[in-house]
Amino acid sequence: MLLSHQKLEPRIHESAYVAPSAVICGDVVIGPHSRIGFGVTVVAEGQRVTIGSQVIVRENAVIRASKNHPIKISDYVLVGPHATLMGCEIGSEVFLATGTTIFHGAVIGDKSEVRINGVVHVNSKLPPRSMVPIGWVAVGDPAKIYPPDQHDNIWEVQKNLNFPQTVYGLDRLPDGGVDMKELTRRLAESLGEHRSDKRL
Repeated sequence: MLLSHQKLEPRIHESAYVAPSAVICGDVVIGPHSRIGFGVTVVAEGQRVTIGSQVIVRENAVIRASKNHPIKISDYVLVGPHATLMGCEIGSEVFLATGTTIFHGAVIGDKSEVRINGVVHVNSKLPPRSMVPIGWVAVGDPAKIYPPDQHDNIWEVQKNLNFPQTVYGLDRLPDGGVDMKELTRRLAESLGEHRSDKRL
């Protein structure tokens, strides 16, 4: 399904293929010979999503640009099933396995791999030819890579990357938490703009 959002429409190269159950919404550019699988959601909210040449996006992946974070996926990239990419930049010849999550402001260098359920956190930079093992977390600039049981080490780096400010424009409360009333108010307002989307 193709949708316009805020009067911006997807642009899909004639040699690309988008599965009938995929949703492509807003200012999305899909390059030559790319393939968008069944159940994929690609949404541009305020910034563009650019998908390069011969990019394969497998079933049920989510690719979402936000107000302050465009998405750029370079050429010859494989995005695995159930992967989530939010406002990030992906280099060329990158493999993102099933269930990977790449957060806002993250950059994945050329010829890198993020394996099953790997995470690259906000504002983290993975140098070219890097590898995040199955289930591990990359955090920082340049990224340090930790196993998931190293929460304290991950948090030591992650807290300075300021997830709530990067993603939602909110400072942490004095106790370290986030004002969820304000966060959900902002999300409800921005997501409410989809009420005027038009099916193409």
